[in-house]
Amino acid sequence: MNEPRNIPPLISLRAFETYSRHGLVREAAEELSISHTVVSRHIQNLEYFLKVKLVRKSGRNLVLTREGERYAEQIRRAFGIIASASGGLRRGTESALHISCMPGLATRRILGMLSEIERTIQVGNLTLQPQLLGAEMLKGGADVELTYSETVPAIPGLSAEIFASPRIIPVASPELLASAGGVRTLSDLTRLPLIHEKTSRQWEDWLTKAGMVEIPELRGVKLWQGNLSIEGARLGQGVALVSTLIARPSLEQGEIVEVLPSNVRLGDYYMLASDQTWKRAEVQKLRDWLRAVFAGE
Repeated sequence: MNEPRNIPPLISLRAFETYSRHGLVREAAEELSISHTVVSRHIQNLEYFLKVKLVRKSGRNLVLTREGERYAEQIRRAFGIIASASGGLRRGTESALHISCMPGLATRRILGMLSEIERTIQVGNLTLQPQLLGAEMLKGGADVELTYSETVPAIPGLSAEIFASPRIIPVASPELLASAGGVRTLSDLTRLPLIHEKTSRQWEDWLTKAGMVEIPELRGVKLWQGNLSIEGARLGQGVALVSTLIARPSLEQGEIVEVLPSNVRLGDYYMLASDQTWKRAEVQKLRDWLRAVFAGE
């Protein structure tokens, strides 16, 4: 007869895993639709079962202990395997792939190539979700995620691979550039109205890498999202920093122009998936297709 598995209560594991992602008991309680005291009790029950301290007090909050951090990473990976297996059963015998993707990449590049992706990776049911899910992928929200980051994404339970490393270029409408009377230097560029996302940090980093020593105060509207930034540039609202991968269709159509030649790279485009999902043939085909299509960006 098989020996019973020494597994903690799943409800306690779920509470601990949710807390470990948010870092706050209150936010874990909101996700699970239970009270914060119940979340705390589940974590205490898990510690009692394991005979190990997983969290400790730090001021008014709880933080993971070293053992808690290691255990949380393993539990997230285990829940990812469960979500992947459950998703496979829900899909039935028909092959399927669910892609979550940053909105700008989804609308400006991936959307127009969906039929080519379907033929290449040979799936019968392809879903494109223009929204980044991050760790929520592990709950069965998507199979893979396509995102841009200046550092390697560090999401426990997910592995990341680069599929493109494009230049980041300043773009504007032809009309705005013509009215500026020519832009020949970085100083000329900073005198134009600039479009920022959440802060001016990206512009500061770009100007530094482009060779500017003293960065002046940078003003301009904040549009919070790269997709809005390129639209703002197209509509003549200022100069936006965008990747050549996103900007290419609008550049080729003459809707925007590169304001000043440069060779600055700030980050990379990544494909994320759980270790289990990476083993799927269609996921590997998608990665190879992305690398081939965007290799010259």
